[in-house]
Amino acid sequence: MIEWLQQADGIWQYFVLFLLAAAPWLDVFLVVPLGIVAGLSPVAVAITGFAGNLLMTVLIGLFFKQLSDWRAKRREKKGIIAPSRKETRAKAVWERYGLPGLALLAPLILGTDLATILALSFGSSRVRVIQWMTVSLTVWTLAMTLGSVYGFGYMKWI
Repeated sequence: MIEWLQQADGIWQYFVLFLLAAAPWLDVFLVVPLGIVAGLSPVAVAITGFAGNLLMTVLIGLFFKQLSDWRAKRREKKGIIAPSRKETRAKAVWERYGLPGLALLAPLILGTDLATILALSFGSSRVRVIQWMTVSLTVWTLAMTLGSVYGFGYMKWI
């Protein structure tokens, strides 16, 4: 992935980074360090990674009904009855800490995309899910940006 990012020039590097951030299961935990190691501006990387992840969260929130129907049909077609291990873990976090806990722990345990889907399927309002996922993405983007800049700088990688 880093080669793909480095092959692009100028603004296109940030566009590639945005696409990577918007891709399902590629959260700020991967995208921000990748952009910083590639030598891009940490502030621009943070904004781009945040925007890509937030775009997917908002799109999932807006189209949850259609996504939920498609997912139920797919699971039925495959014969999947029991929830996955990630879904079980998310449900436990949900029952213990509620939406704020799930949103803040989402990047660590399953990703913001899947956490958004699960929070909505657990019955949370679309607006509250998007608000809490935005808070979570803000916190984790800042943490990953600062950690990457200072961590990679300390190790002399950048």
